[in-house]
Amino acid sequence: MKKFMDDNFLLSNAVAEDLYHNHAAKMPIIDYHNHLPPEDIASDRCFANMAEATLEGDHYKWRGMRSNGIEERFITGDAKPEEKWQKWAETIPFTMRNPLYHWQHLELQRYFGVNDLLNGDKARKIYETCNEQLANQSHSCRNLLRQQNVEVLCTTDDPADNLQFHQVCSEEIEDFKALPTFRPDKALALDDLYAWNEWIDKLAQIADQEVKSFDGALQVLKDRHNYFHERGCRLSDHGLPRAYYTDYTASELDAAFAKARAKTELSDQEKEILCTAFMQGFGRWNAEKGWAMQLHLGPMRNNSTRRFETVGRDAGFDSMNDLPIAEKLSRFMDSLDVKNELPKTILYNLNPKDNAVLGTMIGNFQDGGQAGKIQFGSGWWFLDQLDGMEKQMNDLSNFGLISKFVGMLTDSRSFLSFPRHEYFRRLLCDLFARDVAQGKLPDDRKFLAQLIEDICYNNAKNYFKF
Repeated sequence: MKKFMDDNFLLSNAVAEDLYHNHAAKMPIIDYHNHLPPEDIASDRCFANMAEATLEGDHYKWRGMRSNGIEERFITGDAKPEEKWQKWAETIPFTMRNPLYHWQHLELQRYFGVNDLLNGDKARKIYETCNEQLANQSHSCRNLLRQQNVEVLCTTDDPADNLQFHQVCSEEIEDFKALPTFRPDKALALDDLYAWNEWIDKLAQIADQEVKSFDGALQVLKDRHNYFHERGCRLSDHGLPRAYYTDYTASELDAAFAKARAKTELSDQEKEILCTAFMQGFGRWNAEKGWAMQLHLGPMRNNSTRRFETVGRDAGFDSMNDLPIAEKLSRFMDSLDVKNELPKTILYNLNPKDNAVLGTMIGNFQDGGQAGKIQFGSGWWFLDQLDGMEKQMNDLSNFGLISKFVGMLTDSRSFLSFPRHEYFRRLLCDLFARDVAQGKLPDDRKFLAQLIEDICYNNAKNYFKF
């Protein structure tokens, strides 16, 4: 019987152990998509306690606590930090076989050297042990990143952001990069035209010009795209329930935009026209600048109206949608590709039913000028767990070239989440090693080692060119 989470955790044979310990483990981390607050990196924040460091903003853990019957005041409410930590510790034993169980113990081991199993009885001791370390500069936000050998991380930023915190990072940090990502989702948020118009007006104010037409809106967004590029941004990111595409004329586009600016309710077709046109613009600019475009497809957000009104968004009340995504995604990508304006693109699905759709879609638009130009992105959100990551890698292997995969990301709001890269790397090494053990792959250790290092780091470095 193997010991829980020992040095060979998730590694089933000697080939896996060699590939991981001698190759994957040593590679730096390029975390090209996360939701870390850039202000925390700029200020080099030190967390006051483990409740802040572990539970603040982590909706994965909040969902687990709610499922365990923990009252909201111990999750997002006004309970004391030590009380929140205690309730989380009491929840942990009941998360067995949920990824939270592995993630929490990896965090304790890798950042704090704590090998005890977390539970209610040990909560106070572990809390005090970790708090002592958090009080030291060794566990500031920047140094937590350094501990995990992070070379590049890309936050998620609204086009209206002035990126002042990224500027501080670029001036003060020499050994890793904290870069912005262009996330213009508010351009497509046409269900609330009052909020949408406020956002358009904010962009217009930044640009010091009026926005009276779609072309005017596109221009102020392009100005922001240029601004982000000058500050090191090399990716856009788009969170979409599905892809958008419809044919439209210039007059139809102008009419839909005029209605939106007048705060007149739009038809579904008018929304589709505007969303299509905005996304085509973003795609063209990305292609011009050599950026990668990330399409995150499939969430159904804010399902609980009651909780949305009391707790807010991004609080653990989102789930998978099951909308069809294939046809409009294909038509959107083709509308750019037909003019050779399709940028490097990473496609993520939240619903595993779409694995084969994306696994085959990427092959439609590959380009001999860029290996792996179109990527089937890593297991995302509800799928960034052992089973989901393995399924994604198997489907990518079956339909494409996993050898050209740009690897894992955290997609996290937590500075303690970077052992997820280790989790992925261990699983990746074991996936290939099991095939070797079963005679499905040759034991060409030199080639396998290079392939593993490429997926863990080199492919991303060559793809994004930060």
